[in-house]
Amino acid sequence: MPKGSDPAALADDVRPLAQSRKSELKREAILHAAIKVINVKGFAAATMTEIGAALGLRDAALYYYFPNKQALAFAGHQRSLERFEAILTQVEADGGTGLCKLRRFLKALLDDGVENGPQLHFGDHSYLEPAQQEAIEGWTQRLRLRLERFLEEGVADGTIAPCEPALVVQLLVGMLIWLTKWTRGTPGLTNERLLEAIETTALQGLARA
Repeated sequence: MPKGSDPAALADDVRPLAQSRKSELKREAILHAAIKVINVKGFAAATMTEIGAALGLRDAALYYYFPNKQALAFAGHQRSLERFEAILTQVEADGGTGLCKLRRFLKALLDDGVENGPQLHFGDHSYLEPAQQEAIEGWTQRLRLRLERFLEEGVADGTIAPCEPALVVQLLVGMLIWLTKWTRGTPGLTNERLLEAIETTALQGLARA
C-alpha cells in the first residue's frame, strides 16, 4: 500500500463505483422487465406492481430508479432506439450491397432480441409527454432514413427492385414487430425460420417468376 494511504479512504473510493454499477444493472433489469410487460399488455394495462413482480421487487423499489411509469416507458423507448441504432451503425460499417445490408440488418435485429430481450414496440408512444414524444419521433425518423438508404443503395446497385423505400421500411419494421409478438407460441420457432419467412415474402416475393 502506498505510504500515507488510508484503508478507509480507499474503501470509500471503491464503494460508490460498486454501488453505481449495481444500480445500473438493476436499472437495466427493470427496463428489460418493463419492455416485456408493456409489449404484452400495452402501456395503459401494464402496472408498476406487475413490472416489479417480474423481478421479485415491490413496486416501491422501482420508484427509486424511475419517478413514474411514463418515465420508465420513455427510458424503454430510448434503450430500444439505442440498440436499433447500434445495429444500423454496425451494418453500415461492414459495407456490401444494399440487399446484403438489409439482410444483415434483419438478422442482427432478430438476434439482438434473443440476446438482449425484446425492444419496446415503436408503433405507439402517445402516452408520453409532448417533449418525450418529440424526442422519440425525431430519433425514430433519423433511424428510418438510414434504413431507407439500404433500399436506395440496393435499387442503385441493382440488388433490389425499384420500390418506395419509405413504404417498404414501414412494412419491414411492422413485420418484425408483429412476427415476434404473434409467433411466440410457434413450436420450435427459431430466428432462422423467421428469417426464411421474411426472405420468402418480403425479399423474394411469393409469386413464381
